[in-house]
Amino acid sequence: MHIPPHDNRNAPIIDVNDARVPLNYFNIVKLSRGQAFEYRVPGYETCVVPATGTIDVEVEGAAFDAIGTRGTDVWDGEPEGVYAPQGAKVRFACISATAEVFIAGARCDGQFDPFDVRASDIDVVQYGSDETKTHRKIKHILGTKYRGRVGRLLVSELFTVGAGGWSGFPPHKHDTDRLPVETRHDETYNFRFRPDHGFGLQLVQRQDGEVGDAYHIVNGSTVILEKGYHPCVAAPGYEMYYFTILGGLSQRPLVQFFQPSHAYQIETIPGIKDMIAKFK
Repeated sequence: MHIPPHDNRNAPIIDVNDARVPLNYFNIVKLSRGQAFEYRVPGYETCVVPATGTIDVEVEGAAFDAIGTRGTDVWDGEPEGVYAPQGAKVRFACISATAEVFIAGARCDGQFDPFDVRASDIDVVQYGSDETKTHRKIKHILGTKYRGRVGRLLVSELFTVGAGGWSGFPPHKHDTDRLPVETRHDETYNFRFRPDHGFGLQLVQRQDGEVGDAYHIVNGSTVILEKGYHPCVAAPGYEMYYFTILGGLSQRPLVQFFQPSHAYQIETIPGIKDMIAKFK
């Protein structure tokens, strides 16, 4: 499902127990210097990530100062964030001129300690190629390196490398718990384009062998993925970014199931097997 960009007035775009993606939570908060925002999400662990701007964050009395290094847009530096356990009281204040802040969440019944993720901690994977039209870079904010410190939440930023190209290819899904071949992970994206009048398409094929849906995605689009195979593509001449939230039902490591009719293309895309491993 596609949610067009809109002024959410700092209210959750995907709230708790959403019938479509009950394992996810997502909010975008916009602040000016000196303004603060406070939240508590019982049953969901969260990660606070400034898209732009710098914030001071406090989680149940633990302080993490000057989170966020980016100015103009999401291409302007490396991401940073703060992990907060489920149900924690979180407060953050804007210390730059403005800040746009993503709050990513996943349902979780465990309890963990808060921690910060600095630019130097980001785990970067680049794979694909211009020739295969699959060249992209993934910046893991809450990736495999935090195994044992996070319950069910995975948070990443994905970039097409160059102007135009495919992402999430070969088509894959993760809507059913049937280990070892697949896990149930609800997923939510928020897209950005450079230049910001760029666009792309999100494809969702919910049933193999049947025609799926195509959503026109623009700067600020949110897409929720509850079921089916879901590659996306940026139009020629435009760079594409998407903030990615994954919440696992029974485990944190993601096991993707590639569409059988296209799975052979895993062997044609340089570095894709390393990318798959980083989500586990």
